[in-house]
Amino acid sequence: MKNVKEHRTAAHDIDPIYLQRWSPRSFLDKEVPESVLHSVFEAARWAPSAANMQPWHFVVARNDKDRNKFLTFINENNVAWCKRAPVLLAITSKMDSERSGDNVTHAFDTGAAWGYLALEATRKGLVTHGMGGFDREKAREVLQIPDNYAIQAVVAIGYMGGKELLDEKFHDREKPSNRKEVGEFISEGLFDKE
Repeated sequence: MKNVKEHRTAAHDIDPIYLQRWSPRSFLDKEVPESVLHSVFEAARWAPSAANMQPWHFVVARNDKDRNKFLTFINENNVAWCKRAPVLLAITSKMDSERSGDNVTHAFDTGAAWGYLALEATRKGLVTHGMGGFDREKAREVLQIPDNYAIQAVVAIGYMGGKELLDEKFHDREKPSNRKEVGEFISEGLFDKE
């Protein structure tokens, strides 16, 4: 993995895995073993969810035929780099529940599962890159996703390659990004963000 210390420093004591996880665009042409991929999904399995509903559902593409389906609805700028990823994943969340009707926390809970997945992928030596740049209606049609599932994101998963594998327009961005300081996203007692 790229040396993240030159780009990221935690202001408070945390496990280094949080700094090591970032979203590169360069992927090696190297298959992810099924056992490793299943470990990543196993981590997502243990994410918390309201009333233990576990609303997430992942559609996985690991072969050329399935990956090519994904490339039909991913935005062109993302296809330029994610076409090399050995695994593409559509993350969906079930918006309703047999128990309570609407599941108002489906996106929140599925976000937790994605976070667990991303951290376990990092632990296993993989990289992940989540994308919002895709045609959701076309994805729904191509992947036959039912109407009661929201399509949250598409994720590329694989082993990190060097920036020389990317179009030159991506070279400057192929490094870990920094984050806002804690004080910029919390307020006590009342919401005081402008």
